[in-house]
Amino acid sequence: MRGLHAGSGDLSREVAGMAAAKRIAVGGFMHETNTFCSLRATFDEFERQDVWPGLTRGAPLLTAVADMNMGLAGYVRNATQHQLTPLLWCSAEPSGFVTEDAFERITDMLLSDLDRQGPFDGVFLDLHGAMVTEHCEDGEGELLRRVRDVVGEEVPVVASLDFHANVTEAMFKHADALAIYRTYPHLDMETTGVRGYLLLERLLTGAPLAKAFRKLPFMMPLTAQCTNFEPNIRLFEKVSQLETGTVRGVEFAEGFPTADIYECGPSVVVYADTQDAADAAAEELYADVLAAEAEFSSELWSPAEAVSAAMSSLERPVVLADVQDNAGAGGHSDTVGLLRAMVDGGATDAVLAILHDPDVTYRAHELGEGARFDAELGAKLGSSGEKSFASSFVVERLSDGCFDCTGEMYRGVRAKLGPMALLRVDAQGCDVRVVVGSTRFQCLDRGIFLHLGIDPKGQRLVGVKSTVHFRADFDAIAARTLAVEAPGVHYCRLSEIPFQNLRPGVRLL
Repeated sequence: MRGLHAGSGDLSREVAGMAAAKRIAVGGFMHETNTFCSLRATFDEFERQDVWPGLTRGAPLLTAVADMNMGLAGYVRNATQHQLTPLLWCSAEPSGFVTEDAFERITDMLLSDLDRQGPFDGVFLDLHGAMVTEHCEDGEGELLRRVRDVVGEEVPVVASLDFHANVTEAMFKHADALAIYRTYPHLDMETTGVRGYLLLERLLTGAPLAKAFRKLPFMMPLTAQCTNFEPNIRLFEKVSQLETGTVRGVEFAEGFPTADIYECGPSVVVYADTQDAADAAAEELYADVLAAEAEFSSELWSPAEAVSAAMSSLERPVVLADVQDNAGAGGHSDTVGLLRAMVDGGATDAVLAILHDPDVTYRAHELGEGARFDAELGAKLGSSGEKSFASSFVVERLSDGCFDCTGEMYRGVRAKLGPMALLRVDAQGCDVRVVVGSTRFQCLDRGIFLHLGIDPKGQRLVGVKSTVHFRADFDAIAARTLAVEAPGVHYCRLSEIPFQNLRPGVRLL
């Protein structure tokens, strides 16, 4: 099929009677909410650009998402026969609750444009699936309900969702189809949009699309959700095997566990020509995932043990993932447990990124490269119960935070993260550097180090505040990778998550 990008799965199957030109509304509103994070996603956060565009409304949206690895881009690149009406697209770095003000303002913009520019033959939205607001547990379900109120029951609505979506009954009900990422790290965001395009094309022709939904009774820590390893390798092979014949879409979301909501957790969604086919495929995949429950676990190292193991390794670099303080999972990204262990353990040729501390970052910029100064670094948001890391630091490099990403997730994207600095810890018995930043951002791309003059390939120990996404760019150079259980609000030991609202009976590994 013309326009369909390689890597989208089995795209050789024809959509039944490709839809003639239609009027399609497109847009997106994305946030992954860690309800244990004290930070709020305000309207300003959605306006800000990082690696994704800031809030963009109307015609400029199509240019803003061009050439990006995202669901909306995948849809737009393939829906060339249709008249596309861009609404808005925005995202904010994962954090605590989306403020009521931000949700209502952005939703009102989207809905008013949808209503004013309609009627439409179809709607495609790029969503996350784990948004929690100050006034609503299910941000996407509420958004889709309101979209449905505007366009009516007969207009097909399709959405792409993140791999970590906590799919709810409302999302399933109000969307005619959902297409969900199948990789973690998320390398297939664009191709998920292509699958959404195929599902919407089928709906636009009037072809039937029965659907089935199953919620799993157990939770999966993010550290065990990487699709490079079992049991996900075989489970996603099963997804591909089931998606054949009359079964048009098989989706498996593994959930975002640090969302204290009733419907948190993994789920299976299937779309097929008949209800019997949809139910049969859903039951088969559900049974396979249930049988793999015990395999969704991972080893966590204490910071001291991880540093000792890294320093004892004859091969380099050893990557230490600070998995519980990952900004990309709503972590504050300012805890210092791993940094302190690196210094106390006498680590050499060691570097850590990105530690969020705007005050120290701005001070480094005021003093300039080569300056030596005393500072209390990190642990200022109060989530970890730690004390800041007090030391002398030497400013080795400064940057404006603008650099080209090199990894597969964001290859070709220009990051704009604001002031950053490379600091050397000025203490005897260690050789440790830390990248500090003014903006919270997950360390998932080697460009973060490279643009500050550090090649992680040459280091003995590389600390990354990330859970899994870093693997897309760092696994190729890592002699070994260890998941470190340092302080943070992205809890990876599920039994320690202080749930208050999770439905009864859900098992925590």
